[in-house]
Amino acid sequence: MTPTDGIAAVALGLGKTVVEGAPCFRFCPAYPQHNVEFSTVEDMVKNSQREFWALRVGANGNPNAWVEDGPLVRAPLDVAEEDGVLTWLGSTFSPENNAVYDGMSRPGVRLVSMAPILKHGMFPLADILKELLQVGEAGTSSPVEIEFAVNVATPRGEPKEFAFLQLRPLSANRELDEVELERLPPEDLICESPSALGHGHLDNIQDMVVVDRNRFERAHSQECAGAVARFNAELSQAGRPYILIGVGRWGSTHPWLGIPVRWADIAGAAVIVEAGFKDFRVTPSQGTHFFQNLTSLNVGYFTVNQNVGEGFVDWDWLAGQDAREEMGCVRHIRFAKPVVVTMNGTVQKGVIRKPGVGK
Repeated sequence: MTPTDGIAAVALGLGKTVVEGAPCFRFCPAYPQHNVEFSTVEDMVKNSQREFWALRVGANGNPNAWVEDGPLVRAPLDVAEEDGVLTWLGSTFSPENNAVYDGMSRPGVRLVSMAPILKHGMFPLADILKELLQVGEAGTSSPVEIEFAVNVATPRGEPKEFAFLQLRPLSANRELDEVELERLPPEDLICESPSALGHGHLDNIQDMVVVDRNRFERAHSQECAGAVARFNAELSQAGRPYILIGVGRWGSTHPWLGIPVRWADIAGAAVIVEAGFKDFRVTPSQGTHFFQNLTSLNVGYFTVNQNVGEGFVDWDWLAGQDAREEMGCVRHIRFAKPVVVTMNGTVQKGVIRKPGVGK
């Protein structure tokens, strides 16, 4: 397998499972029977999807499911087995034999393995995806990402359905050459992330908009979003790219989980840092349309969860810098010297150096 072969992330139920980073099934359409994540029985039992999102129908919904997000319910696999859908996607783990068997004919623990489709050809999913990736790349002159849905629960005698929902070109790298991330002492860095999107060097940024983690209050996240939007508008109008650092999820629809900005409110940022709360780990918001804007427009995106050792932001150093303007806990800082950003998309690491620290 190579990166150009592509990767598919699929799940039983609605796409909320994939978008939120919950356990799902990943495979390469060019090699659908080589499943690295499920190479052992222990891996399958540990990593397999065990529940799914569905749309609640009727006044009370299914008694075996429970409401989690408005009209959506999260249900266990036995609901899908009763409906006959799991037959197309499932395998069975036998604790007595410590083995996983394709299909639902044996008693045991149900797992979503996609084996009936990918191993036994009950639906040509891998062939369809492989062809669509090739056609999309030919049509856009770049690798693409597609969103799709499959309906295997059609009425008896009718064909199964593959729905092609959306196609987006993946961003081209800023630099084709390998980007070296030299080892620097932490005191030379504003931020370091082990989970970064983007590739290349940026050395022309002198502005930074920072949501101070030590002063941020979740109850005032709406006001914080308004301040960020104002600074973004001013810097965009002046043609000044900037680095945006905040806490929680950018663009969160739930104001208690992050800062509920729209894309237009932060569109002028060249690099966006999403840092965890002091008491809450942030899961990277990969897969949503909001963050597809980041990759398609070549905006750097760093995830930091300092409290569990996943990178850091030097909050104390930032707090000690003079602000050009402040609105609540949101500060606009302008440095006398440029800040250098280095991102390596191959290893998904990135650093932001303090002003004056060269390449």
